[in-house]
Amino acid sequence: MTNQVLIGQRLVAGFPGTAITPELVQVIRQYKIGNIILFRENISDAAQLRTLCADLTELIRRETGYDPFIMVDQEGGVVTRLSEDCVNVPGAMALASTGDPGNTYLAGKLTGAELRRLGINFDLAPSVDVNCNPANPIIGVRSYGDTPSTVVKYATGMIRGLQDGGVLCLAKHFPGHGDTSMDSHLTLPCVDKPRTELEKMELAPFRAVIADGVPAIMTAHILFPTLDDSGVPATMSRRIVTDLLRGEMGFTGLVTSDCMEMQAVQKFFGTVNGVLAAMNAGVDLVLISHTTRLSGEAAAAAAEALADGRLDRAELEASVARILAAKAKLAATPAPAFDAAEAAAQNDRLLRATITEVHVPRAGRPDLGAHPLCVGCPVYRTGLVGNVVDDVAQSFPTMMAAHLGGEGVTTAVDPTDEEIAALVDRAAGCTGIVIGSYNGHLHPQQLGLAKALAAVGKPIAAVALRNPYDLFSLPENVYTLVAYEYTARSTAAVADVLRGHSAAPGRLPIAHPDFANKEAQ
Repeated sequence: MTNQVLIGQRLVAGFPGTAITPELVQVIRQYKIGNIILFRENISDAAQLRTLCADLTELIRRETGYDPFIMVDQEGGVVTRLSEDCVNVPGAMALASTGDPGNTYLAGKLTGAELRRLGINFDLAPSVDVNCNPANPIIGVRSYGDTPSTVVKYATGMIRGLQDGGVLCLAKHFPGHGDTSMDSHLTLPCVDKPRTELEKMELAPFRAVIADGVPAIMTAHILFPTLDDSGVPATMSRRIVTDLLRGEMGFTGLVTSDCMEMQAVQKFFGTVNGVLAAMNAGVDLVLISHTTRLSGEAAAAAAEALADGRLDRAELEASVARILAAKAKLAATPAPAFDAAEAAAQNDRLLRATITEVHVPRAGRPDLGAHPLCVGCPVYRTGLVGNVVDDVAQSFPTMMAAHLGGEGVTTAVDPTDEEIAALVDRAAGCTGIVIGSYNGHLHPQQLGLAKALAAVGKPIAAVALRNPYDLFSLPENVYTLVAYEYTARSTAAVADVLRGHSAAPGRLPIAHPDFANKEAQ
């Protein structure tokens, strides 16, 4: 195996569009890049994706001699990449709300089988971060809960299900992204906790899934000064990746990076420099997810580093041996049977089991009447990991008004005081009110609108379309539900609950204040 093929096995490249680009062909041919990551922009429908994956596999096999990992972030819920004609399962917190770890196993198996039949063989999921900081802008409902025990209870089922579905998977984001108030896609967060606290909270789920046999772990672009005080994020830290993860924690599987084009790396260290540092830290598979030419530049820089001794050959060869062993094991794993109609039906049942009733007012579930006012902001991309904003053709209020009758008004993400006042006036002529929030705990004007509408005196329901934290400060007279995702199907399920056609069986897997305690304070 040539040096370039060795290095190429450790790199994962992305590209724009729904077909292989000439630039990707050139970079793979010249630098022998051995793996691919796909995003929503690469996928139009299932048939196109199947063809694309087959073409990518043939190209990389021809140019490198080995089949690629074809990766995707298919977590479910707010982070999905597949098109609407595929199975997109509910997200982590939604599944945990069902109270049944068997549902995370089923979601994992459905996802794995769907990916495998389309040609994707590595799912970069699930997140085993503990969302212990409600202000976290990037994890939230991507986490199974706010305690390590809850995360472990549900994540292990997802990991087993994905593998039984025929794909490789991983646990992310090591050592833990749950206690940050910044997004590592945009800046460089820091978790400055004593080691004892990290062991109890952040590291505990990783220890558990390692013991349960998780095949891969993704690192975080976050500073952990008590684990490494050198000023580099975990992805680039040998103390964290080699000494802690592999040495102390005994992990023998694959280690992947998060994307090296995220600002936590690109802005502070440079992508190519970050790639070399990650390799030297002990990361096996380094992701450069969007800019194809950077994959070639990183490969060239790694070849120079190997030639002058800045990249250790023995470690390079050991890393590639792990990668090829995982690829061989994956190739020997048969694809499970997949019945698309049955999978869709199972997934619909899963979704409806996640709708969670958080608070029922003393007056009971509201009768919204024949002409409710439905309000809320459009879906928007909350971070670079999120889905593109055209995933939902209509806004929540427009969709909800179609289900319930009445009228729908789409607000700004942060409605102005004037907008709030106008909606309060408008609500006076309606029989009830439905308001959808989307990260309202981070956009206080959304909650200000909800409180102003609650004071109108009409029957009112509030629906959290992402994080349930939005609902905890609302007045007692507001009936509250969590849908965990902003989609047409979740809106339809919520509408059925509001019309009394179905129950809301979910229960929050996170701590929340109860109204008895709130009123006593």
